[in-house]
Amino acid sequence: MSSTLEDVRETAAHDTVGEGHAGFTDMAKSTRADWEVIGAHFKQLAAGLPDRVLGELGKLAGDYGGMRIDRLQHSLQTATRAHRDGRDEEYVVCALLHDMGDLLGTYNHPDIAAAVLKPFVSEQNHWIVEKHGIFQGYYFFHHIGLDRNMREQFRGHPWFAATAEFCEKYDSPAFDPEAEIMPLSAFEPMVRRLFAAPRNSIYLDAMREKA
Repeated sequence: MSSTLEDVRETAAHDTVGEGHAGFTDMAKSTRADWEVIGAHFKQLAAGLPDRVLGELGKLAGDYGGMRIDRLQHSLQTATRAHRDGRDEEYVVCALLHDMGDLLGTYNHPDIAAAVLKPFVSEQNHWIVEKHGIFQGYYFFHHIGLDRNMREQFRGHPWFAATAEFCEKYDSPAFDPEAEIMPLSAFEPMVRRLFAAPRNSIYLDAMREKA
């Protein structure tokens, strides 16, 4: 029986599995052995997540956007305020990363940060990060032709008050060049601890099985 060119390619590709690559060219034809290889690479990728997050945050340095401090300083000052106020580590990291999507998510930056944080934080903290853009608008939307009360659509939500508090106490006042700004190095261990312990992901069961 003659083999099709596709079959030959697929067989040849599977011969490379032991060399660190999965053999399939069509995921529908993948094997458990393929996913053993991919799983090993996934662990390496996941282990590097804190470095990539910190790297993205660092890219905010030097971008002032017309404000008196740059976006990284704003992020650090927001986290500093939360930390000095006695907030727990997860909350402080959320405060640090709440604007990490500014450069890529120009029109939806809260969604970027919320998506990155979602597997690692509580539903409440995720909601705060995801909705902070609308809640922060209370302090300036009326200056740019938008409704400052846009947040009222969420009135009655269990985390409305917590999100309003985040903006009022930590985000809104964190543009002060004279205020304390802790260095990124002070928060780096917190970031690493948070991203070492995912808890909300469809892949967790598979990860535990391989552990």
